[in-house]
Amino acid sequence: MVGFLSLDDFDTGELHAIVELSVDVLARPGRLEQRLSGKVLGIYFAKTSTRTRTAFTSAALRLGASVIPYGPGDLQLNTGESLHDTGRMFGAMLDGLVMRTAGPLEDMRLVAHNGGLPVVNAMAAQEHPTQGVCDAAAMLRHFGQVDGLSVLYVGEGNNTAVALGKILSTYRGVTVVFATPKGYGLDAALLGSLQEEGAARGSRFVEIHDLDTAEIAADVVYTTRWQTTGTAKPSADWREDFRPFHVDDEVMSRWPNAVFMHDLPAHRGDEVKGSVLDGERSIAWEQARMKYGSAVAILEWIYRDSR
Repeated sequence: MVGFLSLDDFDTGELHAIVELSVDVLARPGRLEQRLSGKVLGIYFAKTSTRTRTAFTSAALRLGASVIPYGPGDLQLNTGESLHDTGRMFGAMLDGLVMRTAGPLEDMRLVAHNGGLPVVNAMAAQEHPTQGVCDAAAMLRHFGQVDGLSVLYVGEGNNTAVALGKILSTYRGVTVVFATPKGYGLDAALLGSLQEEGAARGSRFVEIHDLDTAEIAADVVYTTRWQTTGTAKPSADWREDFRPFHVDDEVMSRWPNAVFMHDLPAHRGDEVKGSVLDGERSIAWEQARMKYGSAVAILEWIYRDSR
């Protein structure tokens, strides 16, 4: 049983192969084989999704699988059935499950273990690993390499930031500055782990809480929406904490050679100005297309020995 639950579960070679395959999917759309022919995948999203749900559904269908979609009100979890029993039922009837919740990653591991089936983490509270693959692939496609890039991440240290840090820590000579509001940064243990992993590859990971102090020759300025799916802010005045981290044309002018990335959905006027998101330097929409490429790559990797 092999799924895709956390970037920590894979070695560098495996992750880079999946990233490269993601780029190849968009470069050669006619290359797809019916690798999932005869398989039935469940697509369970307890939280809202546009890109990830569409990407994995369309990827599964184009790879030849049949798909059963489940929404937040469709399962007997709502009537008190346990994750243990739900996993057993999924394992008895499905060949795999793509799963999004706002709960802990351990819930997905429980379903995978008790069902004996591959589970793809399409976002959990701690980590959004498929987004990390998508982001690295979008950078690879645009720049031709990920090694040596400098990335300024602006905003909350959420599950997207976690995945971005983890996957970039597998490349060499990378600089990542996380500019986060105080109290909304990365977990200290995770940041320490990224710094340790990065040092071994000549990379640097730093967190700051004042965007004006960012010392980086950024190739990428990356932000996410302030209201992360499935989470709540501890302070009623959180918008005041986030306002200095709004990415507008003035911010982008500090890094005139940088492209702009955003995992979407975007709230124009909050984390980003519309002229930046829709401007010539934005690759956010190509990044969004890469969600499909990375979904195909992840499913192909999981079922690579099935035919």
